[in-house]
Amino acid sequence: MPRLVLFGVILVAAVIIYAVIDCIMSRANEVRSISKVSWVLAIILVPVIGAALWFLFGRPSGGSGGSGPRQPRRPSAPDDDPDFLRNLEIRRRQEQKEAELKAREAELRAREEQQDRRSDDGKPGA
Repeated sequence: MPRLVLFGVILVAAVIIYAVIDCIMSRANEVRSISKVSWVLAIILVPVIGAALWFLFGRPSGGSGGSGPRQPRRPSAPDDDPDFLRNLEIRRRQEQKEAELKAREAELRAREEQQDRRSDDGKPGA
C-alpha cells in the first residue's frame, strides 16, 4: 500500500510540474480564461485542481502549449497561398511569351517563304 501511495504522489507531482512548465512555456496571448501569471499561481497554490483546470480551460487551443518550435500556418487552399499565386502568374507570363515567340517565328517563316517565292518567280528560265 505505501508503494501505491508513493507512486500516486510522484504521479501527481509530475502532472503539477508538467502543468507549471506548460503554462510558463505558453505564449501569453494564447492562454485562455485568465492571465498566465494567475494560472501559474493557481497551479502552485491549488495543485491538483489548478493543474486540472489548466489542462481543461487555460491551455492554448492548439494543444502543444508552446513547447517546441511552431510551424507557420500554411494556407488551406491553393488560391490562398501567395507562393502558389506568384508561381501561377510567372507560369502564365512564360506561356504568353512562348506563344508570342511561336507566332513571331511563324510570321518570319511565312515572310521567308514569300521572299523565296518572289525570288524564284524573278529568275529566268529554270
